[in-house]
Amino acid sequence: MDHERKLKICLVLAVICSPVLGAEWTADVVKSIDALVGSCVVLPCTVSHPGTYLSTSRLRGIWHRKDKWNENFYHEDSTKILDSFKGRTKLLGNLGQNNCTLEIVQVKDHDNGPFCFRVELVRKDNNEPTKEKFSFVEKCADIKMIHDVPKLKLGPIKTANPGKPYTLTCSVHHTCPSHRPQIKWSRENKDDEITEVHKPIHSGIWEAESILSFVPEEKDDESELICTATFNGGMKSEEKFTLNVKRIENYNHIIIPAVAVAATAVIFGLFCVLMVKKYKRCYRNESGAL
Repeated sequence: MDHERKLKICLVLAVICSPVLGAEWTADVVKSIDALVGSCVVLPCTVSHPGTYLSTSRLRGIWHRKDKWNENFYHEDSTKILDSFKGRTKLLGNLGQNNCTLEIVQVKDHDNGPFCFRVELVRKDNNEPTKEKFSFVEKCADIKMIHDVPKLKLGPIKTANPGKPYTLTCSVHHTCPSHRPQIKWSRENKDDEITEVHKPIHSGIWEAESILSFVPEEKDDESELICTATFNGGMKSEEKFTLNVKRIENYNHIIIPAVAVAATAVIFGLFCVLMVKKYKRCYRNESGAL
C-alpha cells in the first residue's frame, strides 16, 4: 500500500514539474513574410509548453540568427542586441499568454534572417536564466523585402444613381497590424459615412479597408475620387476613380413645345367651331328674311 502511495506521489510531482523539466516545448512562427522597406513588419509567433500556466515574469523571449545564437535581433537587455537592430525591435506578445510575436520597424534591406525564437526560464528571485532554454531553430522566419508600395483595390465600381446611397470600398494588404496603413478619401463631406475594417487574411497578412458611403448628385458626375493609403514610414499608395452618375433626362424641351402646339390647336379648333356656328346662324336669318 505504501508502495502505491509513493508511486502516486511521484506521478503527481512529475505532472507539476513537467512545465519546467519537460522538453516538449513547441513554437509556431510564420515561415516567410513580405516587408515593405522603410515601413514595419510583424512576425506572428506562438509558443506552447506542457503543464500548467507560467507567468511572463518566469519567461524570457529572445529572437536570434539561426546559425549564431549570440547575435540577437531582440533581447530584453538592449546591450545584447545587434547594433543594426537596436531600437527597432519589440516583443508584442505576452509570453505568459503563449504569444511571442516580434515587431520590426524602419525595415531595412539588410534585415534578412532567418529570425528564430528562443525562450528561457528565469528564476523568480534574481531573474537569472536557468538551464531550461528552448530554441526553435527548425521553425524560423524569412523576410522578403519589397520596395514598391502594395497596390490598392477599389470596388465595387458601378454607375451611381442620383439621390440614392452609393458605396465604394478601398482596401490594401499589409504585414504590420501594429501600425496599419491609414486610408483617406479625397471626398469626405460631412454627410458622407466612412467605415474602417481591419482583419487578418492568412499567415501574417492583414487587410485594411475603408468603406465610403454617400448620396451622389448629378453635379458629381465625372468627378474624380482618390483613395490614398499611407503606410508606417510615410510611403503612400493611391488609386483614382471617375464617378459615373446617371443623368435624369429632362424632357421639358419636348413637352413644353408640344403642349403649346396642342393648346394652340385646341384654341384654333374652338375658334373655327364658333365661326361655323356663327356663319350658320347668319345664313338662317338671311334665308328667313327672304
